[in-house]
Amino acid sequence: MPTDLSPTARALRAMEILRTRPGVTAGELAACLGVTERAARRYVGILREAGIPVESARGPYGGYRLGRGTRLPPVAFTEPEALGLVMSVLDGRPAAADAGDLVGAALGKVIRVLPEGVGRQAAALREHASAAPDRFSARPDPATASALVAAIADRRRVVVAYRSESGNEWETEVDPWAVVVRHGRWYLLCYSHRADAVRTYRVDRVRQVQRSTHAFELPEGLDPVATLEENLGTGWEFATRVVFDAPLTEVAPWIRPPMGRLEPAGEGCVLVGSTSNPTMYAQEWLPNVPCPFRVEGGPELRAAVATLAARLAAAVAGPPMADLHVPAGQ
Repeated sequence: MPTDLSPTARALRAMEILRTRPGVTAGELAACLGVTERAARRYVGILREAGIPVESARGPYGGYRLGRGTRLPPVAFTEPEALGLVMSVLDGRPAAADAGDLVGAALGKVIRVLPEGVGRQAAALREHASAAPDRFSARPDPATASALVAAIADRRRVVVAYRSESGNEWETEVDPWAVVVRHGRWYLLCYSHRADAVRTYRVDRVRQVQRSTHAFELPEGLDPVATLEENLGTGWEFATRVVFDAPLTEVAPWIRPPMGRLEPAGEGCVLVGSTSNPTMYAQEWLPNVPCPFRVEGGPELRAAVATLAARLAAAVAGPPMADLHVPAGQ
């Protein structure tokens, strides 16, 4: 760091370090500022005298951090950071190209306060880049997602009102473990006290969130993404069971976690799970698996597959087209 900075410049730099590295020790702060620990503490004192709340804690996990509600100077973006932000927003939400979109309006505010050169490039990127929406993505209500994340942070149970894809509605008290974003969809990973089991719910289908007074503890060593993948295909209204006449190693690459759990069975394998939409399961998921299979259950999935099979059979019913004979030499 330059050695000719004024005390004011160093104090501002100290505040930026505290903002980006909460819990920084006096020694670490001194190293970043290029001063002694005593001088680093003096700059902390200058910030406090200016009315900026700087909290300190002793012990191996102690250090300095800015207090809640601290008003900070405007955030400065480099050009690559600003362009990367615009690209990420458009990639995740193509509608943000429209200023009338909620996220689009927020992105416009960010662009307008950028320095002229950076802002001009970011605005041009937003205006002239085209993004195609993912037809499988689903955006939840920000207030709903925020309420769930707040409950997760505070370790508080919530009662969620949920509406499944098939239209069934229910309420359940859950321990909200994590919100996981996967392939354009937001999921709540939780423990449902109604089902007495781990459940995954689409956040865009949560109709209401009410915080409970009961606290909960996260499972030790919880891996939210892995646990979500294991449970995406469980707990829905209609049971599914599909037997494949092929080894598990050949079938596994074609199975999406929401389809259920794939297990070896003799020389083949079996897919056991559940779904709230047997028609989608039959028409969009199973036909993509290039291996022989038979549907053993449940009755709703068997009926959906039978309907699809009849429709496809009808498409090739009737006399075939007559063979076309081309005269020799033509």
